This record gives sequence, structure tokens and C-alpha cells, in this order.
Amino acid sequence: MESKNKKPKSHQKWSWIFLVGFMILSIVDFRFGILAIVCMGTPLYHALKGRGKIHCSHYCPRGSFLARFLSGISLNRNMPAWMKSKAAKNTLLGLMVAMFALSIAKSGGDFVKMGFAMFRFMAASTVLGILMGIIYRPRSWCQVCPMGYSTGIIKNYQDAKKGDLDEASDVRKSTVA
Repeated sequence: MESKNKKPKSHQKWSWIFLVGFMILSIVDFRFGILAIVCMGTPLYHALKGRGKIHCSHYCPRGSFLARFLSGISLNRNMPAWMKSKAAKNTLLGLMVAMFALSIAKSGGDFVKMGFAMFRFMAASTVLGILMGIIYRPRSWCQVCPMGYSTGIIKNYQDAKKGDLDEASDVRKSTVA
């Protein structure tokens, strides 16, 4: 059993293999694109379990891929501040959710079309991440990634809720004393 104080081991050195495998399998047969659910669900699972953005720092195959393969060709520039703003992240998140929802709706429930839609979604965001990694720093995508941003929102909500509970507990303790 893993101790709460023990820090989980990072898999960033090799987790890129999952992204490459996913892309290859999905090109061979679009039905494998449905595995994108795992890519999108895992960070949310960790966040909902109270682990915050651990997926981003320890497991993310895309972040691993970008760091591993772009470090030698990246221009290593700073991203403009507006790209890292809350408004830009909200816009990107909204666009990606809308794009994903429309693609899935347009598939009409056809499994192959849904797999292709998910593959296309993952491929487009990976290409965007590669372009950003070349122009800016290798993991620039990670600063605006909708999944990372979503897990951050979940963590902030959980922290605020916990703060409210802690505050209520402190009030109860002070009234009892």
C-alpha cells in the first residue's frame, strides 16, 4: 500500500510511448481512436480523487513526448502572457469542448466515426502542441492544455470546498470551547 507521504514515481521519461502507440494504432484502424477516452479521462480521474494535476507532472504522454523530442529543436522562447491568461485558457477549453462535442454528435453513434473523431481531436492538439513547442518552449502546450487547466479548476474547487469545511469546523470548535 502506498503511503500518503510517499511521492508517486514520475513516468515522464517513457510515457511518450503511449502517445506514439495510440497515434499508430489509430492510423492503422480508426476504431482505436476511441482510446482517447483514456487520455482524457485519466487526468480527470486523478483530479477528482484529490490528486490535483499529478497527471501533468508524472504521467502525461503528450507532455513526455513534447519534452523528449522537441528539446533539441525548440526556439526556447517565452510564450506571450496573453496566451497563458485565464481568458485564453477558457477560450481554448471552450473551443476544444465544442469541437469534441460536435465531432461526436456528427458521428451519429457510429463507432468508427467516433474513433476517427477522437483520433482527429488528439492529433490536432498534438500538432498544435508540437508547433507551440518548436516556437516557444518544448512543453508550452502544457501551460494551456485544456485537460491540465480543467484539472486545475477541479483542484481549486476542491481546495475551496475543503477550506469552507475547515472554516466551518473551526467555527464549531470555537463555539464549543
